[in-house]
Amino acid sequence: MGISLDGLASGLDTTALIGSIMQSEALPQTLLKNKSYDIQSMVSALQGLNSKVAALATQATAAAKPGALNLYSATTSSTNVVATTTAGAAAGSIDFQVTRLAQTQVTLSNNVVGWPYTTMTINSGGQSFTITPLTSNLDDVVTAVNAAGAGVVASKVAVGGGEYRLQFAATKSGSAGAFSISDPGTTFTDAKLAQDAELQLWAGTTSQVAVTSSTNTFTDVLPGVSITAKDLTTSTATLTVSRDDAGITKVASDLVDGVNGIFALVSSKSAVSTSTNIGGTTTSAGLFTGDSTVRTVNQNILSAASLPVGTPPRSPSEIGISITKTGTMEFDATKFGAALAADAAGTAAKVQELAGRIASAATAASDKYTGTLTTKITGQQSEVRDLADRISDWDTRLASRKATLQSTYSGLEVALSNMKAQQSWLTAQLGGLSTGSNSA
Repeated sequence: MGISLDGLASGLDTTALIGSIMQSEALPQTLLKNKSYDIQSMVSALQGLNSKVAALATQATAAAKPGALNLYSATTSSTNVVATTTAGAAAGSIDFQVTRLAQTQVTLSNNVVGWPYTTMTINSGGQSFTITPLTSNLDDVVTAVNAAGAGVVASKVAVGGGEYRLQFAATKSGSAGAFSISDPGTTFTDAKLAQDAELQLWAGTTSQVAVTSSTNTFTDVLPGVSITAKDLTTSTATLTVSRDDAGITKVASDLVDGVNGIFALVSSKSAVSTSTNIGGTTTSAGLFTGDSTVRTVNQNILSAASLPVGTPPRSPSEIGISITKTGTMEFDATKFGAALAADAAGTAAKVQELAGRIASAATAASDKYTGTLTTKITGQQSEVRDLADRISDWDTRLASRKATLQSTYSGLEVALSNMKAQQSWLTAQLGGLSTGSNSA
């Protein structure tokens, strides 16, 4: 525990005095700390912007890929059948009827209590599997079958009176999962036969063709189109594939929203705010205010989204994508839909051209190695590290200065104390001399 010498001889509050001196001498370090805080705030804001620009680059790149807007939707006239599309779908239609659903084979043993301690044989998928249970216990039989990899799952089912049946179910549906099973002394009954689903194309005509599937899903009935049957159809149904205007519109609308998200963030971080307090009115500039890098990124994306497209070049406003007076983008779904109806291929091509330009501008800004925003962030992070080193140096310097001041003032107090003691001694001596002279 330190000893305070405050005012022992001088009457001064040396601790407060040293604190005042140190506060003054620490001013350069305080300025460095404030600068570091400001730069770190800017780095955080730039990182947020960079993340949004990178997301826009990914979104726009996907929209610009060949075939990205070749979107089609499929429907059927039957509620018992669901249609889905994948890449490569094209407009078309076909009549069909679901005449059979897929089944998974289920085979049952007769009622048993235990199992004859013999060898069981399962034929499945063109292979023969010999299974020997560890004991006649039914649980051991189930374990042995399930471990054999024979494409069959066994279960023990209680049927009352202390008796059980073993159920054997194929692991694959349809004829692909068909199996046979035998064991001396045990009989087996098929509760469900292995069965493929069947689809009749051009049902009811002389061109009718049967198509089968081991599941209830038929892939590529039309290019890029699959249908899944939930039940049989009682009559002929129609599969229709048409251009997905809603999906294409959403891609274009989402692209405009992505661009506006960048503009909104830049605008919010560039806004100048004022606040009023007792001392008057204070004006504060946003973090991005006057920043040339951010301004360039914003302008490049705006140009990419608003400059003419197509051959000959035409304004994107003709397909419902326009720039507003405030410098943001606007999407008119009605106008876009009309353009799509009039020229689907041309409209999609213009959207993809815009997407390609936006992807290039956003990638140039956010690339993790060469992006302009990335480079600026890296430079400012380096400056923060440099400031941290300088602040640390000031800690050492100020600690040394404080120790010096404490030593100086402590020495002063000791010196003053000694002088006071000497003064008291001299005063006493002089007093003694005076008394002796008077006595004589």
